Formats: sequence, structure tokens, C-alpha cells
Amino acid sequence: MDAQEDINQEQLNNRIEPDQGSIPSSAGLDASQPSDLPEAGMTADPGDDTAPIQSIAEPATPVKPEEDPKAWYVIHCYSGYENKVRHNLEQRIETMGMKDKIFDVVIPTQEEIEVKDGKRRVVERHVFPGYVLVNLILSEESWYVVRNTPGVTGFVGMGNQPTALRPEEVASILKRMEAEAPHFKVSFKVGERVRIVDGPFNDFRGTVSEIEMERSKVRVMVNFFGRETPIELDFLQVEKA
Repeated sequence: MDAQEDINQEQLNNRIEPDQGSIPSSAGLDASQPSDLPEAGMTADPGDDTAPIQSIAEPATPVKPEEDPKAWYVIHCYSGYENKVRHNLEQRIETMGMKDKIFDVVIPTQEEIEVKDGKRRVVERHVFPGYVLVNLILSEESWYVVRNTPGVTGFVGMGNQPTALRPEEVASILKRMEAEAPHFKVSFKVGERVRIVDGPFNDFRGTVSEIEMERSKVRVMVNFFGRETPIELDFLQVEKA
């Protein structure tokens, strides 16, 4: 039995691998040797000893775009002096070196075809009589230059604070100014008496029943033998009686 037990013990010892050494505690690490432990803020794949260590990126804070400091403002002047005010302001911008603060001066206008005495002529009409638009960066200096321009009576706004136009308001005004087809301006209205000055009904008189601005046509009710008859005419064919 003793010999058999010695043989079994020897076989058991042969199956046990050589001691690989115990893992040293952190207190026993040599500070001069590189450590395999990941640093704070670093991650590594626990299943791959050769995987590179990657840093954890912080999410970027979105940067808000800077607002354009330029804006359109409205100044008030005496009606009929709009062109004079624009000329005076443009001269002050030039002589006072304000081109980097005051950029544009605009008078909202629209072309109209005026029919008078059977004649047609194109005229420029002020959309907002007594008002001028100015594109500028508002500051004490730019406010002073505009406000003290001869003919300017003040900015449009609440109290002493000028109020800028909204972008959609500016777009609407500029679109109206850039309209290709001029509008007609007639001297008569619906219900008024007119005289026909051209065509087969020359010198007849009647009453305006309808005005079609898009087609440049007017419908006139003319009395023939005691009966009202509608006649469609061009704007140039009638005038106010």
C-alpha cells in the first residue's frame, strides 16, 4: 500500500504546472516600470490585449452663428422732400466717413402709367410718401448722422428707440419696387361720368361701371335710344367728364 501511494503521489505532482508566481499587489509595483493599467479617461477592449487605447471624446458644443448687425430702419421726412433728404444723407455719409456704418438709402417707389387727356405717360410714384429707408448698423454715431440730416424729422420707432424692419417686411417692399409691369393710374373711378375721346363712340358720355387694371380696360354704360348699353374701352379712349 505504501509503495502504491508513493506512485500516485508522484503522478499527481507531475500534473501540477510549475508555479508561475503570484500577482504582486499594487503596493509592490515598481513606479519606474510602465503600467498596463489604463489611465483615467481611457478605455481598452478587455478581450484584446493589443487593442489601442482610445480617449473618450467630449461632445462638441454647437457654435451659434453671429447675427448680422445691419438692419433696415425707416426715417420720416416732409412729404415731397424724399429725394432731397436722400441726397443730403448720402453727402453726409461720404464726408463724415460713415460708409462702414451706413450702407444704403432707399426711397420706395413704383412706376405707374398715368392716363390724362387721352395721353399715356410713365410716372414714378412714392409708395410711402414722407418715408425713406436706411440700411445701417445702429450706434450713437450712425444715429446722430442720420437724425441730424437736413429734412429728417426722426426715426420710426417707440419713443427715442428706432425700430428695425423685419426681414419679411423689407423683402415685400423690395419686391414691390422690382415689379416689371408698371401699374396704371387713372383719373376716374367707378360711378363717375366719363367722355369717350377715341373710337366709333367718340364724344359719347357714360358712367364707369367697372375698371380692370390688369387688362387696362374700362367698362362704360352709354345710353343708346333710352337704353343703357355697356361698352368696353381702353384707358386711353376715355377721360373724366
